[in-house]
Amino acid sequence: MKPETIATQAAPKAIGPYSQAIVANPLVFVSGQLGSNPETGELVGADIRSQTEQALRNLDHILQAAGSDRDHVVSVDVFLCNMADFQAMNGVYETFFNGHRPARAAIGVAALPKGAIVEIRCIAVRK
Repeated sequence: MKPETIATQAAPKAIGPYSQAIVANPLVFVSGQLGSNPETGELVGADIRSQTEQALRNLDHILQAAGSDRDHVVSVDVFLCNMADFQAMNGVYETFFNGHRPARAAIGVAALPKGAIVEIRCIAVRK
């Protein structure tokens, strides 16, 4: 079976030569999402909470377009420019997943595209 490309207007367009997500049944691989507004492509704010909330909303929209949802996420990678933001990011993340606890890594990085301070990607299974 050939992998399926997922694209939705409800999340920001890819800013490079990649897809928002790829489905290889039954897995959904969602590309890293910044805290960007889907309509403007601009970051929603300079703080970790705002960017984390928006990045997770973007993931949510892409998962829905792929026939999945946050309850079917099995793995998450969070990239942070400042590990001092971990606690605040974690608070937003915990609320988003509401008791569901996928495997996760939090990785410190020197910089992210567009000057973002957080990027989040995930792997899920289709419903």
